[in-house]
Amino acid sequence: MPDLWQDAMDHAVTLARKAGEIVRDALQNDLKIMLKEKFPGHSFIGEESVAAGEPCVLTENPTWIVDPVDGTTNFVHGYPFVAISIGFAVNKMLEFGVVYSCIEDKMYTARKGKGAFCNGQPLQVSDQKEINQSIIATEFGSNRDPDAVDKIFSSMRKILCLPVHGYVPASGCVEAYYEIGIHCWDVAAAAVIVSEAGGVLMDVEGGPMDLMSRRVLAANNNIIAERIIKEIEAFSAVRDDEPVDPIK
Repeated sequence: MPDLWQDAMDHAVTLARKAGEIVRDALQNDLKIMLKEKFPGHSFIGEESVAAGEPCVLTENPTWIVDPVDGTTNFVHGYPFVAISIGFAVNKMLEFGVVYSCIEDKMYTARKGKGAFCNGQPLQVSDQKEINQSIIATEFGSNRDPDAVDKIFSSMRKILCLPVHGYVPASGCVEAYYEIGIHCWDVAAAAVIVSEAGGVLMDVEGGPMDLMSRRVLAANNNIIAERIIKEIEAFSAVRDDEPVDPIK
C-alpha cells in the first residue's frame, strides 16, 4: 500500500527548515503560498490568515495547521526559543507534526503510528509517575478577564502545593503542560509529537482533546495527567472555530 502522506511530511520538513533560516535573519515567510503551490487542493489554517479574517474551520479535507513563528513574543524580545510549527490533519484527525526550533537547530517530527524524533533520533517521554518529582509547564494565555486570571493563578497555586518538583514557563523536558487559551496552530504539530513519544493528550477537565477548544493538557502518562486535572480550575475559552462578531 502506498505511503500516502510521506511526501507531504517530507515537504513539511523542507519548508520548516527553509522558514527557520528566514526567521534567523529576522524575516517572516509566507508558508501558505508555498503550501498552496505544492498542494493546491489542500486547506490551510494559520495564525496570520485567521488574523486577516479567514475562517478557522477544520474540515475533512487535508488541512495544514501552521504557525510560521511559534513564540512571536520570544522572537520580538530576542529570547532564543522560536519555532516553525506545521501540523497536518485529514478527516479532522492529525496525521503528522513538524516543529523546527530554528535557533537551536532542532527538528522535531512525528507521524501517526510511526514514532517521534528529534533530528532523526527517537523521542520518548519521561517514565516519571510521582507528581512530587515532576516538572510542570504552563502558559498564562492572553485572557485578562479578572475571573479567568483568578482561576489561572489558583490552579498554579494548587499544583505548586501538591507539591510538584518544579514549575516553569512553556519549555521542553517536562512531565506535563497545560493551558487554557492556546490556539490550534500552537498545538497541532506538538500534539502528534507528544502522542508518538508515548505521552497523553486530553482536555483540562479530562476527556479527549478537542483541537479547536483552546484547552489542552499534555503529560507523560495518565497518572500525572489525572493528578493535575484535579487541581485545575477550568474555564471556557472562545473556540478557534467559533465565528467572531466583527463589531467586537
